[in-house]
Amino acid sequence: MKLAVEFPAVSHREGPKMVARMARGIEEIGYDHIEIFDHVVMGYNVEGREKSLYSPKMPILEAITTLSFAAAVTERVTLGTEVLVLPQRQPALVAKQYSTLDELSGGRARLGVGVGWQESEFEALDETFEDRGKRTDEAIELIRAYWRDERVDFEGEHYKAEAMAMEPKSPQGGDLPIWVGGNTPPAFRRCGKYGDGWLASRVTDADFAKRSMDAIREAAVAAGRDPDAIGWQSMIAPPPRPGDEAGKRFYAEPDQVAARAVDLKEMGFEYVALNATAIFQSGSRGVEPMLDTLQMLHDRLRAEVG
Repeated sequence: MKLAVEFPAVSHREGPKMVARMARGIEEIGYDHIEIFDHVVMGYNVEGREKSLYSPKMPILEAITTLSFAAAVTERVTLGTEVLVLPQRQPALVAKQYSTLDELSGGRARLGVGVGWQESEFEALDETFEDRGKRTDEAIELIRAYWRDERVDFEGEHYKAEAMAMEPKSPQGGDLPIWVGGNTPPAFRRCGKYGDGWLASRVTDADFAKRSMDAIREAAVAAGRDPDAIGWQSMIAPPPRPGDEAGKRFYAEPDQVAARAVDLKEMGFEYVALNATAIFQSGSRGVEPMLDTLQMLHDRLRAEVG
């Protein structure tokens, strides 16, 4: 089973050398993949706005920049987003940023995308919220074209390209994997039609996992794609939200973490991701304590799920 770590932006508080230490340490322990989540800005809870899931003061490093930094200090781990809020960004620019990341990392990049949930963030970035799903579909198509084609001619409802080129092509080129996040029927359709894998966030219900995987496979068949080529990843547990005291203790109890990983393997997931920010919240208050916990959990999970 592949083991991933959701990178803790909170590590920046100890300075850039310790951010680098965190990335190297994750690789040295033996993890297979580093993920980083994406928000450009976070909204305060004000009247007339849907309540935010997280504090506006939550530290968030820009995702692609941080992955590039991690690429420079690692050699083996693959590097991805979980997830990049794609409809907030220009797809041609994302294509260039990711092809560059893939080039400079030696072909280790994986793009994880989602549609986002924070309407105020879209407003702050001057992007529309209501059509974000349709724009995500188009953006994936255009990004693939830039990675794959010598000349790009694209006519969509939201994005266009006429006689454009993007060079150099990266090591993975058009095969650079795009994984799709989300636990909703539109996300399952998008994953089956366009995705190389499903980023399931947290899954605890085996019946839900089966229904979701079946829906993704059906969408892949309908799109003329191989359903058996799709990969599967679930986070073991995300950062707890305010007031979730049990969630804050989760990663401090390795039996719970191991049991969740075993359950996910039985559901058919090939990757499990540990959230290092949640590990920080569970009491490992610093880069070295987080790495110590990640070492302990890595050894336990390798013994349990391989």
